[in-house]
This record gives sequence, C-alpha cells and structure tokens, in this order.
Amino acid sequence: MSIFDPRSLHFTHFPSLQSSLLSFSMGFFLFFFLSLLSLASSASRDHHKTFIVVVQNDAKPSIFTTHKHWYESSLASVLSPSTPAQVLHVYDTVFHGFSTKLSPTDALNLQTLPHILAVIPEQVRRLHTTRSPHFLGLQTTDSAGLLKESDFGSDLVIGVLDTGIWPERQSFNDRDLGPVPSKWKGQCVTTKDFGPGSCNKKLIGARFFCSGYEASNGKMNETSEFRSPRDMDGHGTHTASIAAGRYVFPASTLGYAKGVAAGMAPKARLAAYKVCWTAGCFDSDILAAFDAAVADGVDVISLSVGGVVVPYHLDAIAIGAFSAADQGVFVSASAGNGGPGGLTVTNVAPWVATIGAGTIDRDFPADVKLGNGKVVPGVSVYNGPGLSPGRMYPLVYGGTGGGDGYSSSLCLEGSLDPEFVKGKIVVCDRGINSRAAKGEVVKKVGGIGMILANGVFDGEGLVADCHVLPATAVGASNGDEIRGYIDSASKSKSPATATILFKGTRLGVRPAPVVASFSARGPNPETPEILKPDVIAPGLNILAAWPDKVGPSGVSSDSRSTEFNILSGTSMACPHVSGLAALLKAAHPEWSPAAIKSALMTTAYTVDNRGETMLDESNGNTSTVLDFGSGHVHPTKAMDPGLVYDITTMDYIDFLCNSNYTINNIRVLTRKNADCSGAKRAGHVGNLNYPSLSAVFQQYGRRNMSTHFIRRVTNVGEPNSIYKVTIRPPSGTVVTVEPEQLVFRRVGQKLNFLVRVQTMAVKLSPGGTSMKTGSIVWSDGKHEVTSPLTVTMQQPI
Repeated sequence: MSIFDPRSLHFTHFPSLQSSLLSFSMGFFLFFFLSLLSLASSASRDHHKTFIVVVQNDAKPSIFTTHKHWYESSLASVLSPSTPAQVLHVYDTVFHGFSTKLSPTDALNLQTLPHILAVIPEQVRRLHTTRSPHFLGLQTTDSAGLLKESDFGSDLVIGVLDTGIWPERQSFNDRDLGPVPSKWKGQCVTTKDFGPGSCNKKLIGARFFCSGYEASNGKMNETSEFRSPRDMDGHGTHTASIAAGRYVFPASTLGYAKGVAAGMAPKARLAAYKVCWTAGCFDSDILAAFDAAVADGVDVISLSVGGVVVPYHLDAIAIGAFSAADQGVFVSASAGNGGPGGLTVTNVAPWVATIGAGTIDRDFPADVKLGNGKVVPGVSVYNGPGLSPGRMYPLVYGGTGGGDGYSSSLCLEGSLDPEFVKGKIVVCDRGINSRAAKGEVVKKVGGIGMILANGVFDGEGLVADCHVLPATAVGASNGDEIRGYIDSASKSKSPATATILFKGTRLGVRPAPVVASFSARGPNPETPEILKPDVIAPGLNILAAWPDKVGPSGVSSDSRSTEFNILSGTSMACPHVSGLAALLKAAHPEWSPAAIKSALMTTAYTVDNRGETMLDESNGNTSTVLDFGSGHVHPTKAMDPGLVYDITTMDYIDFLCNSNYTINNIRVLTRKNADCSGAKRAGHVGNLNYPSLSAVFQQYGRRNMSTHFIRRVTNVGEPNSIYKVTIRPPSGTVVTVEPEQLVFRRVGQKLNFLVRVQTMAVKLSPGGTSMKTGSIVWSDGKHEVTSPLTVTMQQPI
C-alpha cells in the first residue's frame, strides 16, 4: 500500500463540472490525508515510497558546504538510526530540493522541519502513445515563410523528455550543420551501448535519469533495458524526429507512407533526456531532467507523458514547467489519450502548451469484405504474407469461442481455443491489452487474420497499427455489424466468411483535419476558466524514425526491422508543436514562451479542407472548443500573428492567488514570495492574460449574471496599425468590448481592453451544465487575432 496512487483517480464521466471538481478535490485531499494517517499508524505496513521535497533554499546553514549535505542531514534528523539518508536527485535549477524514498511516518516528520516547504508523493506517468510538414504548410521550396525566416530552426535546442533516442538514425545526421551553439552547457553521457560518437552537431546532448525508477522497482534488468540514453521502446526516437528530424528520402513503413520524412524544425539541435522506462516515467526522474535541461540551455522542452490531474503545487510537471517558462523555455506537453470523454485532458497548467491530436489528409485503408457482400471500412499497416486474392476465409468472434467469453472477446493471452480459431479470421474487441498484441495472440493459436473492433467508448476513431498478421481496425458501429453478421450466419447454419482488402496509402483524404477520437477533451478539471487543450496538431498515423531491435508492432515476437514507423497519439501531436515553437523562437528571439503560445493559439483554424467546422472522429459530429481548444495550429500565420497575449511571472502569481492557492503553495510552485492581498482585489481567475476566455457561472437561483475579462495585447506586427473588434457572442449572451478599436503607434506597444459578458439563467436539472461558445476577433485588415469565448452555466446540486 502506498501513500498516494494517482492511477486510482481516473476521470471518466461527471454529471456536472461543479460536482466533478468538488468531488475530485475533496476526494484527493481526503484520500491523501487519510492514507498518511493510516499508514503512519501501522509500522507493519510502513512501506517506503519516493517523495519530492521542496526546500527553502536560503535557509541553508553555513556549516554545510553543499546543499546535498544539508539535505542528508535533514533526512538523518527524522529517520531512525538504522535507516540510511538516501538522496536520489538534487534539484537546483527549476526549484530547490531533492527526492528521496521515505516511509509515510518519515514523510510526516520531515514535513515538520521549518525549512521544508512541501513533501510531494511521486506520481508514475505514462507515455501518451511524412506528410505532416506538408499538411501544415511547411515546404522547403518556399522563398519566404516560417522555415526560411527561422533558418529551419538552426541553433535552437529542443530537449525531448522521453524514452531516449536511437542516434544512428538518418533523421539525426548532422550534415551541413554549423558548430554546436556556444550557449550549450549540456553533455553526452557515454556508456557501453552509447559510445562517444553517438552525439554530433545535431544530437548535441543525451542523458538518462533512472534513480526514481530504480528506487521504486529495484535495479533495472539490463538484458531488457539500456542503462543509457539509448531507446529500447521507440517512443522517444519517434517524438524526437517529429520535432526536429532531418530530411530523409526515401522514407516509409513497410512500404506505406512513402516519401520524404522531416521534422518540424529540421536544423534545430536535439538533446535527449531519457526519463521513461518499462515501469513508467517517474516524477523524481522527470524533475531531474527538467533541472538538467534548463541548466543545459534548451530553448524548448517537449514532454509526451502525463498522469492524473492534481493541484499545480502537487504536480511535478507543473512545478518544473513553471520554472522553465520563467527562464524563457517553452514547454509543450501532450493532452493525453483519454478521449473522447470529457474532463480527460491532462498537463493543464496555464504556463504549459497543452496539445491535442488531429488527423492529416492521409490514411491506410484496409476494408473488410463480408460473405454477404457488404464492405466495411477499416485501416491497417501490414505488408507480410497476405490473404489470397479472391478467397473468403471463415470468420469467428473471439467472444463465442469458449472460456469465460470476456477474455476471449478481447483476445487476451491464453484466452483463445486453437481449435476454434485455427485458419480463421478472428474478431477481437478493443481493450486491456494492446491492439497489436491481440493480433499476436490470434497468430500464436493459428488464426489467419484479425478484425479489431472498437468499443462504444472508442467510437468510430480508427488507428492504423503495424500488425504481425493480416489485420484491420473498424469502428464501433461496424464492429457491431460484423458481429451481427456472424450471429445471423450461425443461426442460419451457414458459415460466416470474410477477407481483408489492403489498399496501401491514400492521400488527399477529406475531411481533414478531424479531431482524433483518442485525443483528451476539456473542460479543464483543475481550472475551468482556462480552456484546455490549447490547440491540436497532427497526431494520427504519423511517420517518424524508429530504432533497431524493436519491431514496428512493438510486440515481442515481431522481429521485423524498419527505419521509420507509424504511430498515433497526442504523444505525436506534442512534438509537432515543440518543433514549431523552436521555429517561432528562431524567427522571433525576443518572444516569451507565452507570446509563442499566443501566436499559435490566436492564428489556429477550426475549419477542415471542406471549409466546414472540424468533425469529431469518435462520432462524426461537429467538434467544439472542448475538443480542439483554439483550433488546429497554422504555422505560417503564427509567424506573423499581429498581436500577442503575453503573460509575466507576476501575472501567473496573481492567477494562483485568485485560484485560492496559499502563499506556501505559490512558493512551492514559483520559488517566489507572493502577496495575494492586491490580486484578490484586482480580479478573478479568468483575468489571467490568456489568449482564450472562459466564463463559468453558478446559477444559485439568480436570473441575471455577468462577469468581465481584462486583457492586454502587445503589437508584434506593424507600427501605426489600427485593430477593430468583431464579436461573435455565445448564444443567449450579450458581449461588449471596450474600446472597440485599438490604435498602436509602435511595435511592442501594449494596450488593454475590457470584455463584459451578460447572460440569463437557463433551465437545468440539478448538477446540470450547459456551455455555449463564441469568439472575439481583432483585425487590422491583414491579421486576424482570434480568441474563443466560452460561457458555461452550472446548476448546483
């Protein structure tokens, strides 16, 4: 039993935003507090867990020569004499403190020391698992544009916190690159499997952090993992090449997606920080990587991992990202793959760019032809021994093949009867084990093919996987149709048959982009007044570099080798934005992280290649701001946004004050002493100078309600420019903006405006929620600076 297991707090569905937030916060703190007390009271259950300890740095007595000695002394003062004081990591850049393994009793005792600001339980996080540059409008042939203006991101450094990197891939070659930037202070850690030649002028840094992982799981098994920056999973190599891979031709995966592979910022330098291992990504190691990356001199941090949402001062990623942003480092993080349900978005701190996933105009059709003549659409990446053309094969549903039915329906290991599936195409339901692993299970017991059917929660969203046997994925409704066909054939005493028609790569798909079914959705479970995700970017079926020794399916029996692989997830969307941020930083070195995010958000688009509002892949309906945030990134427009919403450190502190964080909580997050008295009088949570605006009203029997937003824009366009406002109010509201015109005399000038929102109560059942959306657009005739405006009505229970 541990003090706090964040994985037990998985968001699924809440009847109202108000009740969900209340339930979550009460449940989290109650569980945390009772766990501490119960565990501390029982020595027999006094198990150890890793904690992150935030320390008041200036309280160090001069008798200690180093902070580490001070930390060890602090630990020794609360530990029993027989327990060694072990410091796993020392943090001195993004915050001051250390991580250590403690019993719950020791954690409570350590918290009583006057110089200890916080003792935070470690969270274990999970990975959020080419044509995309072309789809985004980044082309090498342009005589002007973001690639040209930024020199392809040259001399900017992107730090990728992930599973490591496979440095030999051509995506990381350093041909024609200049010397390593003089500002770089990082290092390339060499080991027996990551030699001195692994780094070059492209991959300029590589480190690994495993103390937290080993503290919780014991010494790593070096026969199955590399104790080095080398990638044994593939995820880190893939994300790094999306962000900053060089141009490589020809590129493909098993013959699919043939063409030129390139990252967003092809000349940007890369630094790999390996923080994820077979058991997950541990907060203490992630913070150590943040600490190193900022000290090394990265310009952008890309983080495609996530966990449960907790208050910002208890969130290691939020803590590390705040200090990184405060020091000028742009932090991009994946929104999570918990979609399409609401309240699933993660990495929601306002100083982090939270990235959801959309599709591109390319897919890999692999349709199912049934014995009744019906053709069901599907997708797949498979080029091995195929099904004979023109031949129909016996078709069965795993769930009717004996056993307990449930396990066999999911095609779990050992659940299928070989006699039942041999020589047949097997329908497997999605869930529990990985999609490709189901195919491996079918293949082991003699199945000749697989149809992977989405469940109701997965909806109609399809992911093309590299399978180890002929296989395809179909949506939930088509899965029902196939199972219905099998059932009716059985009742009529005629055998059900099918085959799979692999059609290769299809380009020019319409509509695109579409919000990916798996992409996590809002509203923001921690701060509903801050719209999350911020934007979406390509994240479905993305081609990028892949390591040796890992088959493209990722299953143990897959011995195939490929230089590139096709993966899907917000993990893939995040590095697209990381690379774009590097390009924007190179083109505008004076821009802050908040200004870069503003440029990406206010120029994002919400219409697809048909000219209509983007669809939601899970159900085919029109998507909303809770799905895509401000919209899909538009790199060329982001280079010249006209106006930006900049945010200072003091703005964030005021936001935390207005969010009812204590002075100590704020110090844990920001390392600064806050005075909340003025901020409390100055406004409310929604007054953070964010590029989107979200009003949340509690009805409480009131008929008329109103609020206001104060915003400040900075002119980054042209001098002597005049911006006029266009208001598209959410239905049922009255929205006014003062002034209606902003007159800028010079570049860099800042002007304020006030937005008032008035609305009337709507009829809702207790606990009910209603949300309407609109926008505010500032235009000077050349630029359109768009901010989504949402109004949420909540009926208390």
